[in-house]
Amino acid sequence: MPLTRPLAAAFARVALANVTRPYPHKLDHLLTGPDPGAADPVALHPVFHGSYDWHSAVHMHWLLVRILRLHPDLDDEIGIAATLTAQFLPAKLAVEQDYLASPAGVTFERPYGWAWLLALEAELTRLARCDTRAGAWRSAVAPLADGLAARLADFFRRAVYPIRVGTHANTAFAGLLAADAARERNDPRLAAAIHDAAHRWYAADRDARPAFEPSLTDFLSPILCEAALMAEVLAPAPGSSAGAAPAFAAWLVGLLPEGLGPLATRPVVPDRADPQVVHLDGLCLSRAWCLRRIADALPADHPLVAPVRAAAASHLEAGLPQAVGGDYVGEHWLASFAALALE
Repeated sequence: MPLTRPLAAAFARVALANVTRPYPHKLDHLLTGPDPGAADPVALHPVFHGSYDWHSAVHMHWLLVRILRLHPDLDDEIGIAATLTAQFLPAKLAVEQDYLASPAGVTFERPYGWAWLLALEAELTRLARCDTRAGAWRSAVAPLADGLAARLADFFRRAVYPIRVGTHANTAFAGLLAADAARERNDPRLAAAIHDAAHRWYAADRDARPAFEPSLTDFLSPILCEAALMAEVLAPAPGSSAGAAPAFAAWLVGLLPEGLGPLATRPVVPDRADPQVVHLDGLCLSRAWCLRRIADALPADHPLVAPVRAAAASHLEAGLPQAVGGDYVGEHWLASFAALALE
């Protein structure tokens, strides 16, 4: 299912309402001493202060850029462009860059927010190929992205172990976003760091336990994020005649010898007004994205392709209606995950 014009219009309305909305705000800030201005999210983050928290603001900006690329004739096009022009000013982004370089920013938003910022820059690069306005936006974001790309590559190199959780710290999800971004930014250092880390962390994994997922506050599947990243790093080289990756197919069977099992079952979401429990709606959407990537990496006649695609469709069907129109604790971020699932 593509990101249709009606869906894009609905997502754009949500994103435009959120990216400059400073409150409510969940502040994540390390105090290294008395700081009277620490409670002002706009002063700390003049670009990414909306959408409840920093990382959600980043990926809702990404959503606006993607919508502008895929649907440039949308009714909200002028409003989207005006918002991006006002947000992506070099002076504002310099403040964001200084924050991330400060003692409070050493591990701020690592790795999730870093990877989403790189995804934003990658989407701006794609948009700039068809919209001349995006060149200035990308140039403003580039210094921040350059710094975070280097830091993320260093983090992947130094990380002896992966982070296998269903929330923001998950290293496989960050690797997936960053691998896509590394291609757009032609960044072999980052690409190599992701490739090496994925092999180091996951290549020997066997006999995963799908019944252990999900946890109550998961918006990512540790198993499926890992599998999607391995599909990325085990893919044949560009221009190869090898087709789908036989190495990945063999690895996946070792990881999931009994198939998807409970991973094919959509999660139950008992309380969509709870900011943690509503993560499970995002789990539906991120599972759909990972499952599609996994299916695309398998040979067309592989026995897992049909159940994986069916599970992707089922999860998308469950998660998509929740992307707009719900409580703000979900609406401030779910549309971006829906757009990812509809990639």
